[in-house]
Amino acid sequence: MRLFDFSLKVNGFDIDKAKSLLAEIQAKSDLDFKAYVEKQKKAIISYHLKHNAFYKDFGKDIDLNNWDSIPIITKRHLQQPIEQRLSHDFTTKNVYLNKTSGSSGDPFIFAKDKWCHAMTWAEIMNRFSWYDIDFNTSKQARFYGIPLNKKGYYKERLKDWFSNRYRFSVFDLSDKAFENALNKFKTSKFEFINGYTSPIVQFAKFLKQKGTILTSICPSLKVCIVTSEMLFEDDKTLMETYFGVPIVNEYGASELDLIAFENSNKEWQVNSETLFVEILDENNTVLPYGEEGRIVITSLYNKAHPFIRYDIGDVGILYKNSTTKIPLLKKLIGRTNDIVVLPSGKKAAGLTFYYITKSVIENDGNVSEFIVEQTRLDTFKISYVSKIELSEAKKTMIKNEVIHYLEPNITINFERTKQLIRSKSGKLKQFTSHLN
Repeated sequence: MRLFDFSLKVNGFDIDKAKSLLAEIQAKSDLDFKAYVEKQKKAIISYHLKHNAFYKDFGKDIDLNNWDSIPIITKRHLQQPIEQRLSHDFTTKNVYLNKTSGSSGDPFIFAKDKWCHAMTWAEIMNRFSWYDIDFNTSKQARFYGIPLNKKGYYKERLKDWFSNRYRFSVFDLSDKAFENALNKFKTSKFEFINGYTSPIVQFAKFLKQKGTILTSICPSLKVCIVTSEMLFEDDKTLMETYFGVPIVNEYGASELDLIAFENSNKEWQVNSETLFVEILDENNTVLPYGEEGRIVITSLYNKAHPFIRYDIGDVGILYKNSTTKIPLLKKLIGRTNDIVVLPSGKKAAGLTFYYITKSVIENDGNVSEFIVEQTRLDTFKISYVSKIELSEAKKTMIKNEVIHYLEPNITINFERTKQLIRSKSGKLKQFTSHLN
């Protein structure tokens, strides 16, 4: 039984139909593909101008025959209650609803209609198949976060079971935790590793210390696919050496889709089937292939919520030989995270704070930006921009969550500020360690 496909269908995502449509799109000639993209762009804009009150007001000056007239949506524009951003006939009960991780410092709740989410999964499954990975049959070693409360914990474990994967928590990167992970690899026929870059790099460093090649104890392993954080070449070489399999780079955003995926030619192939990706300068002018600028993305299928010319907060370059059908990402700037080092010697991924700081994200959009800095081994500072000051009760809740996920005797200081300092790319680094 194909449990993964079955679980998608049970939740209302028509994965069979989505896979079929994706295959039709990919079979189009270059000329027909260009026509398809233009048709989808116009269709999704027209839909939201007619059916979405938020977008109708936001895009009131749009000329459908002039793509440049379409305004850029930023995360700031979307920091308002989700009910105000949904299209007509969509509610929080009949859409896929989630929160962004806050890795850019601009968290918000988003929605996808179920057909759009089915297309997202069709795209992901197609790309993973390039490396002979089938979500229904290939067992996954997953390096992600996991809730520590019982209800959330067991809910994720159940989802993992249906998805044929085993989750290794990124909240503990100690040698003991990695030793346990190694024992799991010895007894499981994992076919691929998937997860956040930094904890997987730490696992590779652990293997190096032990002088162990992962495929020597887990010969079923085929590939390692990393996401969410920047992958540096020296780390990639380290992982390839001690995992014994190819390391594949994925670039995605939960509110959109898989954005780019490394193909067998080591090229970062952009998703052109369900997304339209542009590179813009500071004046919102489209740049030619080969020039560096802001990555702006249009979701071609999301009718529940408009992501049209959406500034994701990253800077990148497309190769000069890119085409409409096969755009190739030459460079992505940003998306790095530090490792948290604690007084006990315990280590955790900087992404740990993505989960902890979700507790400050509210549907009313009070907190618009935040960053976390480690100033000493036992001291962290959370700087945030908000409409009103965080209450003492809220601060205490966050402190308790930090202690719960990490360890006791940690000091958390809060600083409310009018503006946070951004990097050259215009993006906030959500976690920074000043220990080095």
